This record gives sequence, C-alpha cells and structure tokens, in this order.
Amino acid sequence: MLMDGFAEKASGLEFDCVAGVATAGIAHAAFLADHLSLPLVYVRPEPKGHGHQNQIEGRLEEGTRVLMIEDLVATGLSAIQAAEAIKDAAGLAPVATLAIFTYQLDGVAERFEEKGSPLITLTNFDILLATGLETGYWDPETVESLREWRNGYQAWTFANWR
Repeated sequence: MLMDGFAEKASGLEFDCVAGVATAGIAHAAFLADHLSLPLVYVRPEPKGHGHQNQIEGRLEEGTRVLMIEDLVATGLSAIQAAEAIKDAAGLAPVATLAIFTYQLDGVAERFEEKGSPLITLTNFDILLATGLETGYWDPETVESLREWRNGYQAWTFANWR
C-alpha cells in the first residue's frame, strides 16, 4: 500500500534516483526504487567517521534529479539536512521530499519549500485526528488535547510532561 501511495504521489515528478533518509526512510526508498526500477542512494545525518567518510551511499552524480523519501516528518530537520547533502553532491535540491506522515507543525512545510524540495505526504496529523474521532477511537476531548499539543507542542510538552 505504501509503495502504491508513494508511486501515485511521485507520478507527476521528474526524477532519476530515489534517496532514503537514514534510517527509517531507507527501507521505504529501497522498495520504491525497486518498484520504479530506479537507482537508490541513502543519506546519513553526517559523514561516516571512517573509510571513505561518505554521507551519501550509492552513486549520485552531478545533475541527478532525486526524490527523497522519509518515513515521518516532525520538525523536518533530518530530511532538510539530507536535502542539503544531496544538493551539495548533485548540485540540485531533491525535486520533492515524500513522507508517509507529517505532524504539520508550524513552519515545517514552508522550510521544505524554501529549500526547493516541497514536502508531499501520504497522510497527516489532521487526517489522523479526524479518523480517530470519526471511528470513536478518541473522544472530542482527546482530539482537542492532541490539537493543542500540535499547535504548541514545545510549550504543551513542558507543561504536561511529568
């Protein structure tokens, strides 16, 4: 299901390679690259401390158009760092960052746009809340608490974490 969703979201994009963001994005990227018969690379948070000291594993040449895959986007920091590494190596920002889920925290999607790699997701926090409420998994008070967390997650976490 994930590969079908990723393939559908990627269908209007032009790219030559799929990149997985370490660590959880790598498996999803590998399945998608295989599904689309495209090369795969993966991006570490920082270069290895030994060997060739690569940050990117796999062949990534100048001018390669990359679709970057991440599992979950909260603040987006790991994916944005990976996008910068890809841009340094290939000379181009990833054509997009495709993820399974985003919490939709304030300013995150805009940061991806600013970096030239728009964030595209299969689902998001609002859909999760609506589905939880609709199915009776959560009551309205729980959904409101989750919305409060998302809309002020740092302040909420400090006030409610004991």
